[in-house]
Amino acid sequence: MALLEIRHLDITFLDKKKPQKIVEDLHLTIEAGDMIGLVGESGSGKTMSALAVAGLLRQKNVQISGEILLDGKNLLTCSPQELRQLQGSEISMIFQEPMTSLNPTRTIGWQVEESLRLHTNLTPEERKARAMEALHDVELSDAERIYHAYPHALSGGQRQRVMIAAAMICRPKLLLADEPTTALDVTVQKQMIALLQKMNQTYGTAVLFISHDLALVRSLCSKMVVLQQGRAVEAGDAEEIFTSPRQLYTKELLAAVPKFERQPCQRLQTDAPTVLQVSDLCAYYPKESKRLFQKKEQKEVLHNITFSIKKGEIIGLVGESGCGKSTLARSILGLHRDYIGEIRHCTEHPQIVFQDAGSSLNPAKTVDWILQEPLRNCTQLTPGQRKDCVTEMLWLVKLDESLRSRYPWQLSGGQRQRVCIAASLMLHPEFLIADEPVSALDVTVQKQILALMQEIVRETGVSILLISHDLRVVYQMCDRVLVMKDGSIVEAGAAEEIYQDPQHDYTKKLLESAGY
Repeated sequence: MALLEIRHLDITFLDKKKPQKIVEDLHLTIEAGDMIGLVGESGSGKTMSALAVAGLLRQKNVQISGEILLDGKNLLTCSPQELRQLQGSEISMIFQEPMTSLNPTRTIGWQVEESLRLHTNLTPEERKARAMEALHDVELSDAERIYHAYPHALSGGQRQRVMIAAAMICRPKLLLADEPTTALDVTVQKQMIALLQKMNQTYGTAVLFISHDLALVRSLCSKMVVLQQGRAVEAGDAEEIFTSPRQLYTKELLAAVPKFERQPCQRLQTDAPTVLQVSDLCAYYPKESKRLFQKKEQKEVLHNITFSIKKGEIIGLVGESGCGKSTLARSILGLHRDYIGEIRHCTEHPQIVFQDAGSSLNPAKTVDWILQEPLRNCTQLTPGQRKDCVTEMLWLVKLDESLRSRYPWQLSGGQRQRVCIAASLMLHPEFLIADEPVSALDVTVQKQILALMQEIVRETGVSILLISHDLRVVYQMCDRVLVMKDGSIVEAGAAEEIYQDPQHDYTKKLLESAGY
């Protein structure tokens, strides 16, 4: 008997005038110890299928039919009480967005131990020991501090590793991993893949691995299923599909995967004006204090950062989670002011494109309102003029004007990211920070967004500081690269020089982890 068998699965949303079928006639079999990849574009039904297996889609406006059999038991006919006994112990799930999945009011230790409280009779001391072991398993240094910390005190990569630790702590039979490495840098991705393989081989945990990173699927999974608009268009041996895809859609997906290749770039003129100059920047955070009224000491997190960006230049910033990339971006934009050194802007209205487009857009406002907001705050334009500016910007980012009346939750991931880019360009800035702008997007939408950003640079001359853990994207996009480790720039130079002849051991390690 298969561990998990999905038969004729249909998922239909009933929250609109016309029912919308998200998954149609899906068949999938997972044996104990299998590692199966589930790939496809945004909206193809990958996450919805996983949520149905996890029992998290039982809503009045969702209709599910077919069978989902776990060890022969149909999960679609189980009572809520039976499902709760299986969730966390037999089936566990790693969610894509850890910040919205973790409880902001509870410590990390409390959340990692939650499955143990529900499904075991361990004492508090035994639960903590298991939690500390799980945190060490996912390569979290300073596990004691993290155990007592809250989610907001961790980096994105650290939060994602906490999610993995919490999901694996009960050693479930089936692990549903929904984009588990999206927020992680290449070295930690490699560690997480090794950890999933270890759990699979040691405990026989079967893994359904959902990802838009096809290279990761190829390295991890023996089998894969390709979804297109809710239907499985191709399934079988992963290596065979990668080397000899049969369906046109699969071929298009594989062709869109970023590679270590770049177009010959036009060298910037040496006399191009400087738009940003950072000199001897040291940034600080207060150290945590156990005593309420004890004076907090300062912890230096950035050490003597110095670099500049010229007009029309794209600079890549790479490094592991927690190395200081986001703190540097926040300091540059004035969102973190506890620093010494010099940050000199030679332009007005520097902007940022955030990693998570869904949470950075106001869900209660339309696209038109969101795009007009910078103009209302910083210009004297009339409503008619603002409307014309929005029309022009929608054309620039290749969004249909009919979308201006929609809300963010009515858009796809790629459309939301284009809205974020449009909002950042409304005041025609000459300098832009792009913080992981494509990490959460599937490969075909990634390709579109990256091409769009390059076109915007050509047409507007905007300079971009591109923060990314995807070294292929950085190689394609950037003129120069800054490599950051533990708050310091350890190597900097032209992209071709950094990739073809890295000097620092850490840079070599990053490139090796990325498969360069």
